[in-house]
Amino acid sequence: MTRGHWIEPYQRWQPPGCLMHQYTGKDIRACLNGQRIVYIGDSTIRQLFWATAKKLNVTGANAYRQKVDTHEDLAFENVYFVWDPFLNSSSLRAELLSSFDDNIPEAADPSKTAGLITVGGGLWYARHFRSDWLDHYRDALDYLAPLLGADEDRPALYHTPLSTKRRKDHPVYMVPVQVPLYNTLSPTRASSIAPIKISSMNEYLFNLSMTQGIKVSWSHLLMTLERETAYEESGLHVIDDVAVRKVDVLLNARCNAQMTILRGYPFNKTCCSAYESLHPWKTCFYLALLSIPILVSGFRHYGKANELTKAFTVLSVVLTYCYLADRTQLFDKTQKHFKYQDFSSLCAAVLLLGLLSVRPTSDKKPSAGDALSSIQDASPSFLPRDQSDEWKGWMQFVILIYHYTGASSILGIYQVIRILVASYLFLTGFGHTVFFYKKQDYSLSRCTSVLVRYNLLSCMLPYIMATDYLFYYFAPLVSFWYLVVYLTMRIGSSKNTSMAFLLGKIGMSAGIVTVLARAPILFERIFQFLQYTCHIHWNVKEWQFRLQLDCYIVYCGMVAAIVYCKVSDSLRGQPFSQNTLSGIIRRHWNKIPLIAAVVALVTLVAFGYFIQQFSDKVSYNRWVPFVSLFPILAFVILRNCNRHFRHFYSSAFAWLGRCSLETFTLQFHIWLAADTKALLSSGVFGRKATHVDGRYLDLVILTAVFLWLSWMTADATTRITSWIIDPTRQSAEQVKLTSLKLVNEMGSEGLHGELRCRGAFYRLLTNWNDLWMRKLEIRMASIILIMWILNMV
Repeated sequence: MTRGHWIEPYQRWQPPGCLMHQYTGKDIRACLNGQRIVYIGDSTIRQLFWATAKKLNVTGANAYRQKVDTHEDLAFENVYFVWDPFLNSSSLRAELLSSFDDNIPEAADPSKTAGLITVGGGLWYARHFRSDWLDHYRDALDYLAPLLGADEDRPALYHTPLSTKRRKDHPVYMVPVQVPLYNTLSPTRASSIAPIKISSMNEYLFNLSMTQGIKVSWSHLLMTLERETAYEESGLHVIDDVAVRKVDVLLNARCNAQMTILRGYPFNKTCCSAYESLHPWKTCFYLALLSIPILVSGFRHYGKANELTKAFTVLSVVLTYCYLADRTQLFDKTQKHFKYQDFSSLCAAVLLLGLLSVRPTSDKKPSAGDALSSIQDASPSFLPRDQSDEWKGWMQFVILIYHYTGASSILGIYQVIRILVASYLFLTGFGHTVFFYKKQDYSLSRCTSVLVRYNLLSCMLPYIMATDYLFYYFAPLVSFWYLVVYLTMRIGSSKNTSMAFLLGKIGMSAGIVTVLARAPILFERIFQFLQYTCHIHWNVKEWQFRLQLDCYIVYCGMVAAIVYCKVSDSLRGQPFSQNTLSGIIRRHWNKIPLIAAVVALVTLVAFGYFIQQFSDKVSYNRWVPFVSLFPILAFVILRNCNRHFRHFYSSAFAWLGRCSLETFTLQFHIWLAADTKALLSSGVFGRKATHVDGRYLDLVILTAVFLWLSWMTADATTRITSWIIDPTRQSAEQVKLTSLKLVNEMGSEGLHGELRCRGAFYRLLTNWNDLWMRKLEIRMASIILIMWILNMV
């Protein structure tokens, strides 16, 4: 309430280090719960009344404004204005007494009490008193000071929701005397309203607030400081947009703590609010996370550090950092503000980084020889691992920049980002279909390995951050589509060599998913069941929206994978049918890449023209499931149309692509802030951190930490997943080496004596560990049981 600056005049006000919420009528009603908002003072305070009334009902407020006189008390819904320019009326004192005097009985009806009182005035003292204006102003404030000041016995305002019964919690705020725009005042006002009068009254208010604990919104003065456009023509009153932001400052101070508790995440109201403290069970969760490898696999060689212990330690550190960054006041939070210059410069920097890191791919290059030999050597290089990682990496860079700069409001950028997200899902369908077609591995361990790898981080974060699983929507989305691909390829897998059979299965699967996405009654029932049995609250409409956006692109990836596999077989002399298609492909293969490249270029140009026809996101989203295939396939063709394109890749992009799942998930809390609604700031650069230079310093430092932790987390989750799926993979050798070491140190008799001393508990733990090691079903059931217990807690 004391400092701040404009990020976007006069739409977004940024207090130092916190995120200010722009309150709507719905928010105000939820916060006050029937209590009144009372404004008392002169015409500058009346502006705040009208700004609040318009938030509640703009049409009704405008109609009401046409009926009232200038100098009279006003009432609109639960918002009241008391005309008292000298701050000495009996109505003012009575209002303060009714809210703060313990001698007056509490009102059972919340509408009888004021949930927010704002008092301000002083311009009339400057206007109508020539000599003793300051004395009169002092007398008025001194008379009110005992009722305006803070009470030491009151509970901490910013740590508990405000009650409608405890009047001492109901805040009252003072507003300083509005500084006019002196050079535009009328002659009569300019002759009496002098700068020395305004500054003297505000100076006295400041001194009084320091001694009496009066809450004064000094930021109201900063909003108009050296800004002529913030004033109306009279030079005395501010424009409506500034008045609305002034009201938002007061509402954030009054309501943020309560709204945070009432609504939970996203925690995008960080000014004048306190996060929930770390519950004891969360601390136990951290300790259990660290102790798992010791209890389950490491106790046999207790005290010896191993890679698994390091992996769990890394994961615990990352979760702790997420909590400290986005659930405490340790880091600052600032608002996003889109600028084309920021977006384009960051994209240019990423492009330069990608070009500087171009390297030959690890795949074998095609040998020099006849055309068929080149075809055979080159065909396996279609979308190799390095290239697909590169694709994921540069897309992830663009998506990160999109989120950081707040570019979601720009339709053209949003349209491109939707295609990039669809590209991820295309790669999901393509990669898993190729694996299932070639390896025919539909085992439980394979399926579980993929799902655990996808979901390990996004399942742990909700317990720490008080969010939910679907909030990190990409992991649930790729998990769902993986299961779709798995079931589609698994059912009737013995006939997968038949092209017609595969395409038929894919068509049927697409039809079933379309029905589920368009009429999600099944998901509604599943979500209701999870709510009743597991205390899980998921938004079925949000899930339906995510499914509908990319309903068919995964199937396009599956079809592309099957065609790729069949063509590869054909080029190696293994025709996939008895017709002449194989021969045609082999005879004209050298011409096909050129023709495909031309078609791809035309497709990209046509698609660029096509998306320009949309004027809003809603209409564009309706078309995305049906048209996203074309630019994606065009890019794939262009990227692979030439052997030189295929055999070089950007190592920087590929590096990020290998941990793209972690960067997408962790950005929510350790790169962005307030659950993606704001930007994280270190705060170490002071005031500069809210300006361009300080913001870029923060960007460089926090980005380096973010990317490093994402990479470490990707490695840790991979190791933990491997341990969950097959904990005996390395344990047997480790146990053998440890046993030999103990025998050498203690002798066989000493070792047996040591084991007998450990008693029944050690044998029980050993038996349980052996059972855990052998049965994947036991391990997964144990994990699900632990998650269920945490949900119920």
